[in-house]
Amino acid sequence: MKYFVLIGDGMADRPLKELGGKTPLMAARTPNMDALATGGEIGLVRTIPQGLPKGSEIANLSIFGYDPRQYYTGRGPLEAASMGVELGPEDVAFRVNLVTLEAVGGSVIMEDYSAGHISTEEGKAIIQALDKDLGNAVFRFYPGVSYRHLLVWNGKGDKIETTPPHDITEQEIGEYLPTGEDAQELIKLMTDTQILLKNHPINQSRLQAGKRAANATWPWGQGRAPHMPSFAERFGLSGGVISAVDLIKGIGISAGLRAIAVPGATGYLDTNYQGKAEYALKALEQDDFVYLHVEAPDEASHNGDLQAKIAAIEDFDKKVVGTIVKGMKNRGDYRIMVLPDHPTPLELRTHADDPVPFLIYDSTDKSTSGAKGFDEQTAAKSGIVINEGHTLMERLVKGQL
Repeated sequence: MKYFVLIGDGMADRPLKELGGKTPLMAARTPNMDALATGGEIGLVRTIPQGLPKGSEIANLSIFGYDPRQYYTGRGPLEAASMGVELGPEDVAFRVNLVTLEAVGGSVIMEDYSAGHISTEEGKAIIQALDKDLGNAVFRFYPGVSYRHLLVWNGKGDKIETTPPHDITEQEIGEYLPTGEDAQELIKLMTDTQILLKNHPINQSRLQAGKRAANATWPWGQGRAPHMPSFAERFGLSGGVISAVDLIKGIGISAGLRAIAVPGATGYLDTNYQGKAEYALKALEQDDFVYLHVEAPDEASHNGDLQAKIAAIEDFDKKVVGTIVKGMKNRGDYRIMVLPDHPTPLELRTHADDPVPFLIYDSTDKSTSGAKGFDEQTAAKSGIVINEGHTLMERLVKGQL
């Protein structure tokens, strides 16, 4: 038996007036997910336990089969694992975004949490410059993908409260700056990066080209290295993880899975959907399990772009789900689980902790759910609600809750 988990990040949403009361998932053309839902099982799952941060780190830990109330220590250390940054016992890792801040009157606004989705090459050059000028025995910067990077603070940082920048788009940043013990040291570092980035050649070139400048850094999601049992120990399966996002790869690596690199995987709307599916099929020639994650629907939601979200969902359905279903014909028995990790409602432009729809399809099970398709409302009508999201993997692998 081969196992696929296919994640459309932030794909779930809430009914929208402009769609006549439908969600983007209902409005999108998704024949492949619809067919799997009809021929399999559909329901709702709560991937984010109440009271925990409404983030992809929490949701994906749950989907991987790890109770985040037990294993979550922060987003930063998971991204460090993906990037090959080994954390010492006194190290606290922060996810750090390159962002665009804008002065409006006497206020400073979070104009863009991604600095205009800066390219990986530009982001890497900026982060390397920051590490050269500001890195020392206490603070180190490490480059990641696009606007997503890493800051490691030796000896301090785990008693600070931070806010994800995508939660405060177009809001004044003052009340969202780091707070708590040692926060002023981190704020000073953020200020120092702004001074260095103001006249950085890459930013000057971006402004001349009509693009947004990466004129500030925003650290968040901090924590120390987690200690997790391996996926093989928990479920008896070997496999890999496919994602352009260091966080998702980091969870997989922390669970003992191998990260599978796919050319053209960007973590944005232009990602290589088809390539991810083809690499997943190739991986299962030697392994039994693959976790495939696509960030694009979530990015469209953060941008408040309805049409881009519908397009991303349709691309996910056609190029990922469709490619895998077609590719598994005559290749033996398999199970597929498809779901969003969390909702990212367009009206909020950030994450929510509502339960999300899931489907599980087993090629050996000829029974049907009778579902008309795959979306939030159809899943709710099934009557199946899994409140402990970390048990969903057991349902896929072991056929039980």
